[in-house]
Amino acid sequence: EKWTYDPFLAYKDEQGNIYARGAQDMKCVGIQYLEAIRRLKNNNLTLDRTIHVSFTPDEEIGGILGMAHFVKTNEFRSMNIGFTLDEGSPSIDDVIPLYYGERTIWQFYIRSTGNSGHASLLHDNTAAEKLLFVVNKILNWRTEEKLKLSQGMDIGDITSVNMTVLDGGSQLNVVPPELSAGFDVRLAIGTDRRAIEDIITGWCHEAGEGVRLELFKSNEPTIPTKLDDSNPWWLKFKSECDKMKLKLKPSICAGASDSRYIRLIGIPAIGFSPMMYTPVLLHGHDEYLNENTFLNGI
Repeated sequence: EKWTYDPFLAYKDEQGNIYARGAQDMKCVGIQYLEAIRRLKNNNLTLDRTIHVSFTPDEEIGGILGMAHFVKTNEFRSMNIGFTLDEGSPSIDDVIPLYYGERTIWQFYIRSTGNSGHASLLHDNTAAEKLLFVVNKILNWRTEEKLKLSQGMDIGDITSVNMTVLDGGSQLNVVPPELSAGFDVRLAIGTDRRAIEDIITGWCHEAGEGVRLELFKSNEPTIPTKLDDSNPWWLKFKSECDKMKLKLKPSICAGASDSRYIRLIGIPAIGFSPMMYTPVLLHGHDEYLNENTFLNGI
């Protein structure tokens, strides 16, 4: 109901904009890969190495049964992969983001317990008071990171902090015995998660008895792919982009992709989606891609 056109219809308007779920993320690039390979085969081009295309499940929920599993299999090892291309993102101008690394996902809950009772009284040691103390500390940290954006830093180079879940209570006239707040944090490259976890745990202790940090998910940090003379794949990729006069902006990906599992086993990976002059509508309503942008991307 939030879409102008049916999100599964792939409707094309008079401007050539194709509206569809996945138009930007990621059916577009998957189709571009296949069409590019088809053209190479039609031109009878013989390559020095084999091109493999993988379509794996569950990337949006962590890829545990997808790429995370696939890279551990004999089938994957037998392909002898040297270099990987993966998803990037659209750009509103003619400069294409090129992702050579990504931040580390860290998700956790702050659990707070306290005295319960009738809401007509002012109880001591309530879960809400103690939870609010820690939440405010974490949101102050968020404000400090957000300030870096106004100072010109890219989102991929800072730590994002967002409270995404609030839970607890069942009735308006009862003070709840437990309340929780959930946070999604994307740690910037080089950030010491253990040190920050110790700080937040200290805030929990400062808030009072019955407050704790509960880990939900934490990814293993990855080493960014090198973009220098030590990486022949990068040199070749860049030289071809230079021939096409493409403008690239090497960046750390703000989100997470399956590339992290490739980098964890030491294979260089680059995220690249040729979608210029396109508003960023990943996961959004009225996600679309112009047909000319799509065709040029091939």
